[in-house]
Amino acid sequence: MRFFEQILVSYGWEGLALAGSLLVMFGVQLYYYIFVYGRISGYKNNRRAVTLETEPPVSVIVPLFSEDYSFVEERLPLMLAQAYPDFEVVIVYVGHDSDFYEDLMRLKQSFPQITTTKIHLDPRFPISRKMALNVGIKSAHYEHLIFTSTDAVPQTDRWLSLMAKGFMRGEIVLGYCGIERGKGFTNYLMRTWRMMHSANWIARAVRRRAYRGTLHNLGFTKRLYFGANGFDHLNMNIGEDDLFMQRVMTRDNVSVILSPRATLREKTWGGMGWWMSQLRYYGSSFRFYPQGVKSSVRWELGSRVLFFLTAICALAVMPPEYKLGAALFVVIRYGIVLFGVRRVARRLGEEGITGRYFLYDLLSPLCEAALGVLLLRRDERVWR
Repeated sequence: MRFFEQILVSYGWEGLALAGSLLVMFGVQLYYYIFVYGRISGYKNNRRAVTLETEPPVSVIVPLFSEDYSFVEERLPLMLAQAYPDFEVVIVYVGHDSDFYEDLMRLKQSFPQITTTKIHLDPRFPISRKMALNVGIKSAHYEHLIFTSTDAVPQTDRWLSLMAKGFMRGEIVLGYCGIERGKGFTNYLMRTWRMMHSANWIARAVRRRAYRGTLHNLGFTKRLYFGANGFDHLNMNIGEDDLFMQRVMTRDNVSVILSPRATLREKTWGGMGWWMSQLRYYGSSFRFYPQGVKSSVRWELGSRVLFFLTAICALAVMPPEYKLGAALFVVIRYGIVLFGVRRVARRLGEEGITGRYFLYDLLSPLCEAALGVLLLRRDERVWR
């Protein structure tokens, strides 16, 4: 109290308001980077109760919406090479190219783990990813299901074994998928954005308050799926990894797998324009999230923006000793943020993140604002 009285005497109500705002926002930022994200690095899934005695056989379900030979030749072999004794890869081909489908069918002669099924593509009746996944679930031979995409690349041959092991402690298994590493600052922004936004839902999941996963690295059981009568929000082409999961997730049925060996990487197909289009498409479901989740996500960004604005104001108009104090808070905050981000990056298998993180720290609020403007307009790709 004496501290604030001294500020009031020396710098007036303006100085007191700035100091109070700076301290409050500083405290909120420390809460996120120490107590929220800090749980990720120390998380151990083996603390959850065991529900299965051994790792189960699993079906990996992959929807395929084009004649993607690069997937068949480059990424599918990495899935088939997983060091796990009992699994199948269910490929759901959505298209009308009979020759391509026959090529998929012939793969089974060399790789008996492959199961293929086809949905004929009719332009009059568009097929959503949810429909393809539903067909894949019904075609799968095993109870325990892992879902991924044709753009996701396993980083090691242990990915599937670690995800399957997660079923020993929950009906839902959440894994991490980053962005493939490339050259340039745009790629850095995309990789860091993916990691830090994933850190939000991973941090809540390890606290037994899960609300989503990622469609590239997610698992659940048939019993759970059919018990919930399948996917919901059928008027939308998205939502299988968040809106549906919010309906079936509980405090005790979610298993979180955090290991660089269980990480996937998503291929990129463009620059910042492509990335923002992707964020707008999948971000259209955010408006339907529970209010508590939306507040938790927004508070980190909001407190960061207010902290920066308060610090800039203090550095611009206050006396030298006040400026020095504000600058000290900025440096301390960044040191704590960098320490927390480095620990998260190591746990998720991300490399080359922390060196330029201050740029992401400053620029991401602008990207979030641009995305917010884009989300004000209805994205017709989302709705059926």
